[in-house]
Amino acid sequence: MTHHSGETALRVGVVGAGRVGAVLAAALGAAGHHIVAAAGESDASRARIADLLPGVATRKPTAVARDCDLLLLTVPDDMLGNVVTTLSDAGAIRLGQYVVHTSGRHGLDVLAPAAAVGARVAAMHPAMTFTGTAVDLDRLSGTVFGLTAGPDERLFVEALVADLLGRPTWVPEEMRTLYHAGLAHGANHLVTLVTQAMELLAAAGSDDPAGTLRPLLTAALDNALEQGDAALTGPIVRGDVNTVRAHLAEIRANAPLTLTSYVALARATLGRAVTDGRVLPIRAAAITRVLDEAERAAARTPTHR
Repeated sequence: MTHHSGETALRVGVVGAGRVGAVLAAALGAAGHHIVAAAGESDASRARIADLLPGVATRKPTAVARDCDLLLLTVPDDMLGNVVTTLSDAGAIRLGQYVVHTSGRHGLDVLAPAAAVGARVAAMHPAMTFTGTAVDLDRLSGTVFGLTAGPDERLFVEALVADLLGRPTWVPEEMRTLYHAGLAHGANHLVTLVTQAMELLAAAGSDDPAGTLRPLLTAALDNALEQGDAALTGPIVRGDVNTVRAHLAEIRANAPLTLTSYVALARATLGRAVTDGRVLPIRAAAITRVLDEAERAAARTPTHR
């Protein structure tokens, strides 16, 4: 079988069979590559290997690294440097082997021990949230991968992304952390925001908070991605001081742990609305006073939820 990443199938090993690693390995297997082994210590990782990579051997990281052409490192960010150093020092990484990690934060610097022994290194981060199940396989199609690689590895890692049905975007080494912060702020904090919104609706008596929010949030997300700040609606951009005050009172009474994030996001929204001229400074000052009062009141009253 001919692959985007070469004329013959690669022998792929994955260290860190978490939500990302098991899914990417399964996708590479579906593209015709040979997944030779996977390393995963937890029960959840072993279950993912059994489910997504049936028949693939579970081995120690050093054994996985020694037996593959492409070593896929999908461990947590804070563990990555230690894993690379340990495998390199153990002689498990070799000259000419491809070593690719999927961290958003890190680029090539963290792979320096592997590069020092002659490995060909690259960073390949999927801009996608993963469940660690087969559901993720269909989501890979069209997913953007943030890539960092040297000139000799660029074609290879782009071809690897093509095998995963993704799209490449190149991220300079010094911008990896900022790139990752943008993704985390947008996706991870969105989950917190949506969960808090569902809790407010449940407290208000909604029998289907998710169903109530889904069409609204879908439209808001689509509009924001297409229009940016022009998509803003609601009491802040209308300058509805009394509505904001009422929101704060109800949140403080019924979901006090949400008050801090509501105030923070209201301030950020207000700042953007003032900058583009949709809220006059005098109205913005009134809303700011209301937000300040709510914060002071919350500081005086400890929450117990």
